[in-house]
Amino acid sequence: MLDLFLSAFVTLFVVIDPPGCAPIYAGLVAGASHAQARAMALRATLIATGILLGFALFGEQLLSGLHIELASFRIAGGIMLFLIALDMVFEKRTERREQRAEKVKATPEVEDVSVFPMAMPMIAGPGSIATIMLLMSRSEGTAQTLVVLAALAAVMVLTALSLIAAGPLMKLLGARVEAVITRLLGVLLAALAAQYVIDGVKAVLR
Repeated sequence: MLDLFLSAFVTLFVVIDPPGCAPIYAGLVAGASHAQARAMALRATLIATGILLGFALFGEQLLSGLHIELASFRIAGGIMLFLIALDMVFEKRTERREQRAEKVKATPEVEDVSVFPMAMPMIAGPGSIATIMLLMSRSEGTAQTLVVLAALAAVMVLTALSLIAAGPLMKLLGARVEAVITRLLGVLLAALAAQYVIDGVKAVLR
């Protein structure tokens, strides 16, 4: 069970990328008070958790309704995660996040960033939705399902803490350290994505 928890935790942590969300959030709430920034951080995390929890619990039924086999979803999800990993290694993902944040900042009437762009698509985006559905499809029985959900809860708590401490965190880490961490996490995610594809292919061949 510990191996499953660690695997699920690392996968979700790499895809959601709390350290990568922190600088984007810090820029979005630069004009807000500390209390407002903290409230939006908690709200964004709760909304994203609700979205991911919904896909975790009912994603398999959705696939069944669309007549999509789990093996096919594992292969497709693995390819999607691999593309995200490539973006992380070559810093394209960070660039897109920053561009999205700049668009929101350029719109004066948008004040609350907790729903868009933080909750979705930055935290609960296509990659994290696909990941939680993949992890749930691999879990067998109630015990393993609860372990995966516990890993999700742990990552979301870390995400909330990262957003709340975004300003001091960025001063502590700096842009260069963040870039190195992002690249390392991208390589790790690429390996995990390849494993998902291998598992899906094995299931098809069986």
